[in-house]
Amino acid sequence: MLIVDTALKKRAEENNPIRVGILGAGFMCQGLTNQIAHSVPGMRVAAISNRRPERALNVLAYAGFEDIKLSGSQTELDETIRSGKPAATEDAMLLARSPEIDVLVDTTGSVEFGAHLVLEAFRHGKDVVLMNAEIDATIGPILRIHAHRYGRILSACDGDEPGVQMNLVRWVRGLGLTPRLVGNIKGLQDPYRTPTTQKGWAERWGQNAAMVTSFADGSKISFEQSIVANATGFKVLQRGMSRGREYRDDVMAIGKLYDIDQLREMGGAVDYVVGTPLTKVFVLAEHPDPKQQHYLNLYKMGEGPLYSFFTPYHLVHFETPLSIARVVLFRDELAPPLGGPVVEVCAVAKRDLSAGETLDDYGMYMTYGEAVNVEEMSAKRYLPEGLVAGCRLTRDVAKDEVLTYGDVILPPGRLADTLRAEQYRHFRGETWLEDLLKVAA
Repeated sequence: MLIVDTALKKRAEENNPIRVGILGAGFMCQGLTNQIAHSVPGMRVAAISNRRPERALNVLAYAGFEDIKLSGSQTELDETIRSGKPAATEDAMLLARSPEIDVLVDTTGSVEFGAHLVLEAFRHGKDVVLMNAEIDATIGPILRIHAHRYGRILSACDGDEPGVQMNLVRWVRGLGLTPRLVGNIKGLQDPYRTPTTQKGWAERWGQNAAMVTSFADGSKISFEQSIVANATGFKVLQRGMSRGREYRDDVMAIGKLYDIDQLREMGGAVDYVVGTPLTKVFVLAEHPDPKQQHYLNLYKMGEGPLYSFFTPYHLVHFETPLSIARVVLFRDELAPPLGGPVVEVCAVAKRDLSAGETLDDYGMYMTYGEAVNVEEMSAKRYLPEGLVAGCRLTRDVAKDEVLTYGDVILPPGRLADTLRAEQYRHFRGETWLEDLLKVAA
């Protein structure tokens, strides 16, 4: 990434830093703000928004900023940024509309709230970098259509799993190999984890218990692998991918888990396993040239036909500034979908659910998410995990049963529902979801 470093250095020398607005003041925002403030020349945190504005103030103080005041209006926020100080506010729309901000980073994890903010950012000439896998997996393809209409970019981020995987895919393809499987590795998988079971771990690391739960119950990795699937055209081998299959052997031999003929027939797959220490993501690829196969064997990659390439870590906020710079300076989008959704994330009952109950959000007590190919998602009209919050059940649903649109009454007037219906019509020519929303209205 020398070209990015050089460009950022030039921006620093010209006293013209990239001005970053961050949505959400949680754990990831805290790390990202500190990273930009102390380790990224040519970039500055211009403003942070959070529904509890004191949290934004705390994040800025954590990064070493002093004399920070809350901004309650557009004028106050813009003047604060122009003065060289970072602004804090509870009104995220001020960031989207500010002419003093170049790019927004969404760290919220919210689909509905994020949809409003992303579209407002596009309308005001801003690119958006997502540290929000949930919105990307749920309505990312159609949001990019809106981005292009405004000449904007919506990008995933370096450092987080989808970005790390897609950078590895791009590198492997650059070597002349054909990726057949893109994999992620978890340390734990238990779909029945809740914020209560994860409370201690979350407190230990200063994280949100619901977000930590989404890691443990499989929802987060389902969102992440959906992004990778949409960016590669690869599908899942089955709903739920490996469903927690363990593999603790050498990552160089992980190809033995998969049938290469099946992968070839599918055109490629995304998956995950639990275990394999010191590895975070991997790509299994093959090379058609026997001469190059000889060299790969010489270089200790084995005899094939599936060669294993892996990255041992994902450093999230340490690398996210690379994405910001790639987008703003080079118009380089990370992990864009090839077209419409290939894989989505359906909602599955975490416990027996009763008619009349109102569903809580992902990472909570009532549902977990599973990655599923879009053909099954659409044909069976599964309810997406990213849009479960606020849906009211119309019938009893048994534990581990997939929820459908027919099982719930949707909250009225959600933008994200409208965008998802538009996504199905635009990419798949399907109008059933639009028709359902009209009936519900």
